[in-house]
This record gives sequence, C-alpha cells and structure tokens, in this order.
Amino acid sequence: MMTRAELDEIIAELRQAYPGGDKCGLRFSSAVQLLVSTILSAQCTDVRVNKVSPALFARFPDARSLADADLSELEALIRSCGLYRTKAANIKKCCRQLTDEYGGEVPDSIDAMTELAGTGRKTANLVMGEWFGAPAYVIDTHVKRIWALLGISDSTTPEAIEKDLRVLIPPEDPKSGDALALSHLLITHGRAVCVAGRPDCQACPISSHCAHFNGGQA
Repeated sequence: MMTRAELDEIIAELRQAYPGGDKCGLRFSSAVQLLVSTILSAQCTDVRVNKVSPALFARFPDARSLADADLSELEALIRSCGLYRTKAANIKKCCRQLTDEYGGEVPDSIDAMTELAGTGRKTANLVMGEWFGAPAYVIDTHVKRIWALLGISDSTTPEAIEKDLRVLIPPEDPKSGDALALSHLLITHGRAVCVAGRPDCQACPISSHCAHFNGGQA
C-alpha cells in the first residue's frame, strides 16, 4: 500500500492544481438539503443540481414539505437531473422516514443514514463529513477508478477502498479531514483531466505518482 507521506504529496499537488477543489461543489443550507442534493447528483453534475435546487428548496425547504410533496410536481422540478422518477420517489420516501423517525432531521450516523431511501454509504459519508464535521471517506466512481490507476492499494471495491483509506488516514488523526478533501480532489481531477476512457496523462499534475502512467500503459 502507498505510504501516508506519498498520499500527502498527492493531496498537496492536487490542491495546488485545483484551488478550492477539495470542497463540496453542492450548495445547501441544511443537512436535509445536502442529503437531497446528493441524491440528485447521482449520474448528474453538481452544476446541474445547483441549477435545480434553488427552485426545489424554495418550494419544499425541509423534510416534511418534501415528504408531503406531490410526486408529479417534484418530478417536474428535478427532471433535468436525470433519473427523475426514481430520484423523486426516493426523496419523498427518504424525507418521510426523516419526518416520521427523526423529527425531520438527518441522523448523525452512517448506519442510520444508509437505512434511508436512496442513501448509500457514499452519500452518508459525504453528509457526515460536510455537515457534521466527522471523518468521512467518500468513494465514488471517480475515486475508485483513480485509486486503481495510482496503485494506492490492491483494493477494487468501494468498501475495501474505504477501509484502506481509513488505515492511511485514521479517523483519530488530527488531519482526518484530508480523507474527505482527497475524495473531492480526486472527483475534481476525474472530471477535469483523468477522464474515464480518455485521460490526459500529459496534463496530469500527479502523473509521477501514477502506477498506470509510470508502468507505460497510459
């Protein structure tokens, strides 16, 4: 497995390449809004979600109003985010669970959050890190793909990658926030340069650390 020192170099180089890229790109003013925005972001860009969410949250600002929302109206508001029928149904069900079980608030527990409709471990980790300030390990498709290219470890599943990242950056580490920052940076890098199927390796700011590039396969 890659050493923490080399991982720190990667984080520093990505921060230099993408100022502000270590932050969440979604706009929100509550944990519920962050959770809903993250559900909307599946197979959709943060830019698109941020265009949709102001009207959505002006009409339905909290869990109770979203739980009671007319499904067709909700679908219309989020249509441009794609998969809108599934997302609308999940948002309504999720917010009904929040209203009935948690008084309309998002629980500060990954295990509890992953019991909510439309909420997997990636989403739960993001909310835990961004809203509750807890150590968070967000593994999406970009992170999984770039993790493999870098050769950080032999792990290939999101669960195993999260476990490895917890070893490299333990929750008790004073700099545990670097784990969430790294996830955001790898997502930014995956969208900008290390694009799936057509990576621009010559423009990559971390190519010196990349096992794929240095193995002559790029």
